[in-house]
Amino acid sequence: MPNLSIPLCATALLALIFTSVTFLKEDRHLRVKVRDLVSGNLDSYPDSRRNVLLKELSDRRRELLPYFTASEKDAFMGLPGGDVHRRSFSKKLAVARSEENGIHLGASNTNHNKIGCKELGYIKNVAFVGSGYTKAVFQGVLPEGLPVALKSVNEQGTDMKRCLEDFDDMKGCYELVSYKLMKEIVLLQRLDHPNIIKLHGHCQSGEREGSISAALEHGSPLQMIQLLQSPWEDRFRVCLGLVRLLSYLAHSPLGPVALLDFQPRQFVLVNGELKLTDLDDAAVGDPTCQTDSDCGLQFPLRNFSLPCSSDGVCQGLNERRNLYNAYRYFFTYLLPHQAPPTLRPLTEQIMNSTAELNGDVNGTLAAFENILHLYKSGLYLENLPSALVEDYVASRGMRSAGGESYRCWPSYQHQGCVLSVHSIAEAALVCSARSECGGFTINGQRTWTGRLLASFKSGFSDLVPDVNSAVYMRRAAASGFPL
Repeated sequence: MPNLSIPLCATALLALIFTSVTFLKEDRHLRVKVRDLVSGNLDSYPDSRRNVLLKELSDRRRELLPYFTASEKDAFMGLPGGDVHRRSFSKKLAVARSEENGIHLGASNTNHNKIGCKELGYIKNVAFVGSGYTKAVFQGVLPEGLPVALKSVNEQGTDMKRCLEDFDDMKGCYELVSYKLMKEIVLLQRLDHPNIIKLHGHCQSGEREGSISAALEHGSPLQMIQLLQSPWEDRFRVCLGLVRLLSYLAHSPLGPVALLDFQPRQFVLVNGELKLTDLDDAAVGDPTCQTDSDCGLQFPLRNFSLPCSSDGVCQGLNERRNLYNAYRYFFTYLLPHQAPPTLRPLTEQIMNSTAELNGDVNGTLAAFENILHLYKSGLYLENLPSALVEDYVASRGMRSAGGESYRCWPSYQHQGCVLSVHSIAEAALVCSARSECGGFTINGQRTWTGRLLASFKSGFSDLVPDVNSAVYMRRAAASGFPL
């Protein structure tokens, strides 16, 4: 019996993902099957709505064309003559191989073919995460233990409801709405960067045209309030990852990519690294123009304009749109606050430059990489007195099993004072600047930059052996302490 239950659970799971609500058959005169829309057998459907739906489907297919090569376009759109040859979307994505620049679908994201319909059928611990206008998101775990996020068409979403109101055709609307998810799958296969979520695989249900599901790398939703309470080093990491991503998008294999719906909710954190997870509202290629007035950027508090180039393109518009959105949604809140004093002039330069769009994304990235180098190397520590360490008594190979903790902000532990330091000398500098600090412990733990984590305390008690730790007590605090 246990073996028989697996396929039953798999079937129920696929039904949950691919059919959020039950598909009811309605009057054939009001329903148009997708194959009828394609073949032209539309006598039972009013011409006006039929033609509009046909045009919508055709427009969606054409929107995807810029992401395909010439041979792939033929496979996706069908042969000339007006009849679109339907194939499963999974086959469409793999049918052709590009000979242009050595790029082909499936080559960029090396993990995207590992999960298909069969593997998704055995996913477990499925839980609903959230939904939007177009997509519903679930999370689950594959049998081998890999956590994934699952995206599918949201039948209860705004896009589906509006389509049904307009056309009253479930299958046609399902396919129409699914094109956003199709676009996201294609872009995830084309764009390969550490700050873009990985596509592990995708599946098209055989039950319904357009029943697409994507399996993505699992991440945690970006919580800005939590980030604001985190140490500066972690907030800097988020901003650095974002700028690296924007630099890649400005020069991607597809051309300059703009994130039209640029919001923190479009990103997730994977082990502390920022990753873009929603690409369905991305636009590829700078806009065309006839005059300079066509190359404007309008934001709630600022407007910018660029010249229209001689070849009729607003060159750099996508790049600058992304960069200013990064400033107003991320840099403003995360970058300058609590930065090391000697690095603050550099962070202020970034803030001023991006606020006025005086530089491009490559210059901004160079400024970030410079700050990272100074921070990791300890070069930002000007005139650090090494003699400060002499004010502390070191007990190497020991740790404190007790003692008195105090809180500081921002700390890696909410109930104590744990900070990132470049060296023992910097830890001594931090402790010496606080009257309540009696010493600190170094236990070998490091941050993403390789810096040490130091735990600061008011007092120590019960030192016990620990080969990975060392306790440094102020001489005044250490007097009379049995070492």
